[in-house]
Amino acid sequence: MTAPKGIGLPGTILGIGLGGFVDGILLHQLLQWHHMLSSRYPVDTVPGLRMNTVWDGLFHTVTWLAVLIGLGLLYSRVTASRGRVWRSRTLWGWILSGWGLFNLVEGVIDHHLLGVHHVRTGPGQLWWDLGFLVLGVVLLAAGWGLRRGGDALDLCRDAEPAPR
Repeated sequence: MTAPKGIGLPGTILGIGLGGFVDGILLHQLLQWHHMLSSRYPVDTVPGLRMNTVWDGLFHTVTWLAVLIGLGLLYSRVTASRGRVWRSRTLWGWILSGWGLFNLVEGVIDHHLLGVHHVRTGPGQLWWDLGFLVLGVVLLAAGWGLRRGGDALDLCRDAEPAPR
């Protein structure tokens, strides 16, 4: 018999998608600090804004698919668990870890390696980008801390016998 699969992968993928939504909705749309390609295509021209809007839409599509995939994996793991349940802190820990992973990967690739956009362009640009990475590390650490001690319960094995 194979060991039952945990919720680490679905929780991480959910966190990546949800972290991407926070980035896209807060930084791209509400605050308008940057767009996906704002360092390559200026957002103060119609063609530049049009290009950035398309790429922001592609970015949101990828984050939406990550959430759907994470939910599908989570559903399959939970329904196939046969009496095994997880504490909510375990799932939230994995989600925070996924969000932190999103920040680290997206921050390193888009802000530092490719330079397609920065968290906030202008004075202090490097500090905003580094702060984004620090937030990623903090989210990873918080997720790890939340997951500690959040093992799964096996209701079939761990259940106390019914009184006679």
